[in-house]
Amino acid sequence: MSHPGTVVYLEHDGKVLLVDSSGNGPKKPVKGRLECPNMLRFPTPNEVSQAGIDYETKMNIRIVFGNQVVKVIKAYPKLTWPEDWAWKDSLISDNSVHPVAREAIYRSIHRLVSKVVIKNSSGQILMAKAKRGHFTGFWTLPGGYMDHDEHPTTGCVRETLEELGIEILLDDKPPVVTQQIFNDEGISFVSFTYQSTWDGEISEMNLLTEEISEAKWFTREQAMENSVSYFDTEAIKNYR
Repeated sequence: MSHPGTVVYLEHDGKVLLVDSSGNGPKKPVKGRLECPNMLRFPTPNEVSQAGIDYETKMNIRIVFGNQVVKVIKAYPKLTWPEDWAWKDSLISDNSVHPVAREAIYRSIHRLVSKVVIKNSSGQILMAKAKRGHFTGFWTLPGGYMDHDEHPTTGCVRETLEELGIEILLDDKPPVVTQQIFNDEGISFVSFTYQSTWDGEISEMNLLTEEISEAKWFTREQAMENSVSYFDTEAIKNYR
């Protein structure tokens, strides 16, 4: 399945520009379609220029399929709302949309994380050493990915109970909200990190040994030294 080496992912308020294999568009997906003579894709920079569309580049995304590496230019089109373009959420249900376009749309969805800075009355911060995931072998704050339709205040409390076996109540303080894209794959992570006070002992915990190897209290300075997560570091910086 041939595909241009560089395409432009133009998005305006949920609408994206698709063209057929000859560069004609705009085209719209058909829900449930299994195949189409003309595979739909994002346009090339030249096709965008020929359509007379100016755009502002936001970032470049690298997508690899087999031996092909495709550069996707994520951009904002400088035009009024394009009513005749495709809704981005409709691409996933049409198999005639090229996987590069569907993968780019998938990567554009934020990954939401909910965490918590748990402190005791001495001002120490509780951290857990991960046994799997992005930070295997390193100390992190309790928390993780939010479930679908789950509020971040619920997510970090649930994760703490699952990982450490303790029930916490969040303090009445606003969360530290951070966002970061860490590599050229273009996946954006957003973290909501809350605060809680808990004066229990490590021996009281019931660790989820599949995920956590140990838990430990650190001073704020020690927590900063041991933190490897950007989100954790930013939250500890704002710890009060």
